[in-house]
Amino acid sequence: MKILIIGADGYLGWPTAMRLSSKGHKVYGVDNFSKRKIELENGIKPLFKIETMHNRTKEWNKTNPKKKIEFHYGDLLNHRFIYQLVSKIKPDAIIHYGEQPSAPYSMVGREQAVFTQHNNVIGNLNLIFAIKKYCPSTHLIKLGTMGVYGTPNIDIEEGYLRIKHKNRSDLIQFPVKPHSYYHLSKAHDSLNLSFASRVWGLRVTDLNQGVVYGTETKETILNDKFKTSFHYDHLFGTVINRFCLQAAIGKPLTIYGKGAQVRTFLNIEDTLNCIQLAIKNPAKRGEFKVRNQFTEIFSIEQLAKKIKKASQKINLKINIKHLKNPRHEMAKHYYKPSNKSFLKLGLKPKLLSDEFLISEIKKIEKIKSNIDLDTIDPTVKWDQKGK
Repeated sequence: MKILIIGADGYLGWPTAMRLSSKGHKVYGVDNFSKRKIELENGIKPLFKIETMHNRTKEWNKTNPKKKIEFHYGDLLNHRFIYQLVSKIKPDAIIHYGEQPSAPYSMVGREQAVFTQHNNVIGNLNLIFAIKKYCPSTHLIKLGTMGVYGTPNIDIEEGYLRIKHKNRSDLIQFPVKPHSYYHLSKAHDSLNLSFASRVWGLRVTDLNQGVVYGTETKETILNDKFKTSFHYDHLFGTVINRFCLQAAIGKPLTIYGKGAQVRTFLNIEDTLNCIQLAIKNPAKRGEFKVRNQFTEIFSIEQLAKKIKKASQKINLKINIKHLKNPRHEMAKHYYKPSNKSFLKLGLKPKLLSDEFLISEIKKIEKIKSNIDLDTIDPTVKWDQKGK
C-alpha cells in the first residue's frame, strides 16, 4: 500500500513510518517541524538526543534500500502543498498525526489557543478537501484523543451513543466535554470528519487515543538515530514519563490535586499495532468509524504508587507529593470507557509492568546530566486571567 503519514517527525509519527516501511508499504512522510519550533521557543527538549528528520530518514533508507521512506517538508495550512502532494501520490491510506499535541501549551494564553485550533482544525480541513478532490477512496486514519469525552457520569462508548427521548430513539455521536483548547480542536476535527464522511462519502477512522508511554519499538532500538522523543517537561511531558524521571533523580512524584483523576493509557507498541489493525480493517465509503485506542485505566495516584513500588525494587526511596492542580478538572469522578473494538480485532495489549518502569528509571539514571529541572513543574494554569 501507499501510505502517507502526516506528522512523520513526531513521537508517534516516526516509529509508525518505520514500522509500516518495514512491513513493505511505500511510506511517504510529511512534517512542518512545528513541535520542534515550540520546544525551541519554550526552552524545552527531549531527554534523549533526537536526530533531525532528514538524518534519520537518510539512515533508515541506507539501511533499508528496498523499503525507503520518502520525506516531504510542508505544512497542512498551505492547501496548495497538500493538494499537490496528495494528487501526486494518491495514497491508499493517510495517517494524520500532524497537529499541535499539547493540552498545557494550548492553555498558556490566547495566542497559543488560537494557534492550536487554527493549526489543527484548518489543517485537517485542508486535508479533507484534498482527499475529496484528488483521492476520494483513500482511507483517512485520524489521531483523536480520549480527552474529547471528558469524564461523564455514564459509560463512554466508542464514538456513538444510542439514546431514547420522548418515545423515540436515535444513534448520535457521543457527547463531548473536552479538557482543554487542544482537546476542543480534536472535537472540532471529529465533527468535520463525520460531516465529510456523511456528505462526501469519505472513508474515515477516528482513533480516540489514551496517554501513550514508552519509546522503544522493534525499529527504534536498531540504531541510535532511530530514537523517538521522551518528554518530561510541563508542556509535552506525560505523567508516566515525569514520575519515572522524578524517581530516577530522587525527587518526590508530584501529583496534581488529590490524584483521583482517572485516565486511559497504552504502550507505544500497542499504538503501532492499533494503526496496523485500522489499516487492515478500514472504514467503508461514507463511514465515520470511531475506535477508542487504549489498553489500561489508572488514576494518577495509582500510577504514582505503582512507580514508587517499582522504585523500591531497585532500592530507591521515593516519596509522593501533592501539588495544587493547575488544571480545571473534576477531583473525583466516574470513568468507564469501552475499548472493545481493537480487542475484537485481535489486539494483544502490552500492559504496564514493574519491569518496564524499572527499565525506564535505569535508562534515565544514566543520563541525569541531560535533565533540566526548571522545566518539570507546571507553570500553565487553566484558570489564569488576562492572557
